[in-house]
Amino acid sequence: MTDPSRPTATTAATTDRSPATGDGTAADHDTLTDTDYTADLPAAYAACEEITRREARNFSYGIRLLPAPKRAALSAVYALARRIDDIGDGDFDPPGGATVVSFEEKATALAEVRASVRAMREQTPDPFDPVLVGVADAARRYPVPLGAFEELIDGVEADARMDHAAEQLGEAARPHATFDDMTVYCRQVAGSVGRLCLGIFGSRPDEHAAEYADRLGIALQQTNILRDIREDLRNGRVYLPTGELARFGAELRLDDAGVLDDPDGALAAYIRFAADRARGWYAEGLRLLPLLDRRSAACAGAMAGIYRRLLEDIAADPRSVYAQRRSLSGAQKIGVALRALAGRTA
Repeated sequence: MTDPSRPTATTAATTDRSPATGDGTAADHDTLTDTDYTADLPAAYAACEEITRREARNFSYGIRLLPAPKRAALSAVYALARRIDDIGDGDFDPPGGATVVSFEEKATALAEVRASVRAMREQTPDPFDPVLVGVADAARRYPVPLGAFEELIDGVEADARMDHAAEQLGEAARPHATFDDMTVYCRQVAGSVGRLCLGIFGSRPDEHAAEYADRLGIALQQTNILRDIREDLRNGRVYLPTGELARFGAELRLDDAGVLDDPDGALAAYIRFAADRARGWYAEGLRLLPLLDRRSAACAGAMAGIYRRLLEDIAADPRSVYAQRRSLSGAQKIGVALRALAGRTA
C-alpha cells in the first residue's frame, strides 16, 4: 500500500459476527446488534468513508473531490486495501482475536481476505462485513478490477516473507537485487491500487489508460520507499535495489542515535538519482489525467500531486529523511488539492 498508517475495520465473518466500531475494534454485543449490511448499503458505505477519513492521510485530500457516488465507492476500495496493508504491517486487530503479528498469522489472514475477494467476484460478500459489502456493491456499479486486490495481497505477502526473513537473519532483509525486482513489488502494492482507482474514475477510450494508472501508482510507491528508508530499515526491510546501492557505494546503516549514517554523501547521491527516475514515472502516469472527467482528474491529480511535491522536497534535501519521516503540512496538501481541482498538476 502507498500510505501505511493504522488498523481499519473487521476481517471477513467471525464466529460472533461482531460488526466493527468506529475505532476498528470488535463491537460489544451488549451495545450493538448484528447488522446485515447487504440490507443497509448506506451504513456499509458510511463505515468505509469513516475508515478513509481516519486513515487516508494523503488520499483523503483527493477522494473528497469526487462526487458522492464515486467518493463512496473509492472509500470502500481504500478500506479493503488498507486492511490488506495493515495485515502485512502487523497492525491489524481482527474482531474477537489478538493482533495479527507472526508470519503464520499474517499468511492466514491474507488467505482469508483472498478468499473474500474471490467470493465477491461470485457476488457473495460476507453480509456482516461493511467493507466487503461496500466493495462488492462498488464492483456492481463500476468496472472495478477485483483481481487487482489479489495482486496487492501478493505484494503484502512478500512484505510478510521479508519480515520473517529478517527475523531469521537477525538483520534487514534485502529481496530486490535490481530496479526491475523493485518495480514488480511496486506494481503489486501500488500499481494495483492505481488500476482499482481507474475502475471507479472511468476514462475515455484509450488502450493505455490502465498502463498510465499503473505507472502513477508505481511512481507514488517509489516516493514512499525514498521517504521511508530509515523507518523501513528499523523494521528490518530494505526495498532499494542492492545492485544500485553498491554501484553508488551507498550503505544503509543507522548510527547510535538511530539516524541514517551517510558520512561521504553516497546515499544522498543515490536518493537524488532515484528521485529523478521517479519523476519520469510521474510524467508517464500523469498522462492519465486528460482521459478522466474533471472531478476524477482532480482526485487523481491531488493524490499524485501530494506525493510528487514530497518527492521534490526529498530530492532537494535527501538528508531530511535520515532522522524523520517527511510529510507535507495540511495546508500544503490543501493547496495541492485546490490546484488539482483547478486543473493544474504542477
